[in-house]
Amino acid sequence: MIRYYLTVSPVEALIASELNPETFGCYMAIGSRKGSAEQLIFIEVEEGFGDFFDWEFAKRKCVAHSDGQLKSSLYMSIYRVLENVPLKYMQSMYLVTQDGRTLELPKSEYIPALDWKGCALYKEICPVIPLVASPLSPGEFSEYLLNDTHKVQVPAIIFADIRILKRDNLEHSGNVGTVSKLAIDHIHDCIGQVALSDDKMTKTVDRSFCNKFTYQTIATGVYAADSSGISFYPMPDMGTLKRDNYDWGRSAYIM
Repeated sequence: MIRYYLTVSPVEALIASELNPETFGCYMAIGSRKGSAEQLIFIEVEEGFGDFFDWEFAKRKCVAHSDGQLKSSLYMSIYRVLENVPLKYMQSMYLVTQDGRTLELPKSEYIPALDWKGCALYKEICPVIPLVASPLSPGEFSEYLLNDTHKVQVPAIIFADIRILKRDNLEHSGNVGTVSKLAIDHIHDCIGQVALSDDKMTKTVDRSFCNKFTYQTIATGVYAADSSGISFYPMPDMGTLKRDNYDWGRSAYIM
């Protein structure tokens, strides 16, 4: 059985594989020879849509080796991949730690939060990667980035909302991971700029946060959006992680 995986971090690609998501995630994170170690985010996608990808090529080439070993990976595309995978064909998202442990985030409907705080930090994951502050809710933020009447826009976007350090109550900010390595005054200055402006919808906080992005920085979850709408991949709460995904949580330094 061939599966298709859209990797969105650290690289954007569509990969065919005979491995199940957990085995694929482990293979991509640490390699067959245990010589690499990197965090990976990917989404399983349905096959057969459109003509941008060569599905017949995958069926011909993604076959088991002569000794029966399953084909681990066959790259189908490494350029403009996300924008050519319609949202409706995306299935579960998987967050893989550097030692190859995989957490599944099932796809769910996006419902605007009733307790919106009025401002957020967003880590853009694919196809662009900065950390930005915005007064827009996740749904509004994706619509703003996808608006083709703007000078700067993208055809599709995957991003996560990020925990914000409480400047006046640091010890109760929770596990914010590598966000704590950024200058807290700089973060709140960027938040203040967009909160007080009527026309500034985004403010770049860190252009290279991809090098510091870790899973414990994620607040509510990860979002995927294109012109058809937005989907939500919610992060499990601490209790659920301890009960169902303890090893992943330890590996991700959340526990």
